[in-house]
Amino acid sequence: MTRPSSHTHFDFAQLTERERYKILIGTVIPRPVALVTTVSHDGVPNAGPFSFFNVLTHDPAIVAIGVENYADMRFKDTARNIRETGEFTVHIVDDALVRQMEICAIKFGPEIDELEEAGLDTTPGVMVRSPRILAAPAALECRRHTTLQVGPAREIILGEVLGVYVRSDAVDPSNLHIDQQMMDAVGRMGGHTYTRTRDLFDIKTLTPEEWAARG
Repeated sequence: MTRPSSHTHFDFAQLTERERYKILIGTVIPRPVALVTTVSHDGVPNAGPFSFFNVLTHDPAIVAIGVENYADMRFKDTARNIRETGEFTVHIVDDALVRQMEICAIKFGPEIDELEEAGLDTTPGVMVRSPRILAAPAALECRRHTTLQVGPAREIILGEVLGVYVRSDAVDPSNLHIDQQMMDAVGRMGGHTYTRTRDLFDIKTLTPEEWAARG
């Protein structure tokens, strides 16, 4: 049996907000990246990336994004737009999209269209008003389900997935198999680091009978 290595314990009650953040983004890895598009009540489009993101359940189909608003309690464009319209579109970020995604992360004012700044072509949404980024390998059109206020400037937005677009060369409609290599998604690590998802391996969970047969 392999001897376990030693571990360093951190009591979160004794850490600052920034210290807790550094520990979490360094340990919960890799995290999928959501490039979220919204439109304001006046129809102004917006795009912003979020790495505090994941799918939580399939029935109903719910995704979650963690939004950190401004310290003075003002909403970021994404949070405000979702509150106004109840709609957003989550795009999965692949390796080819990373540089343009980072442009969308720049803290532009609400009058700036990040999609235009990043040179991203879009098409109008079908089930929601938010635009769909054509270069993304997948896009999930969502309707706001619940907003959880978890701190003065932090909230978790749950969205019900109404429909999904997947690149046609990455999905087999007959069996719904999605080619993970073709998706070429990236994940967020700690600091400024990302990772590619090209090194794949399979593990099949055994049934109790299969486990017993192994002795």
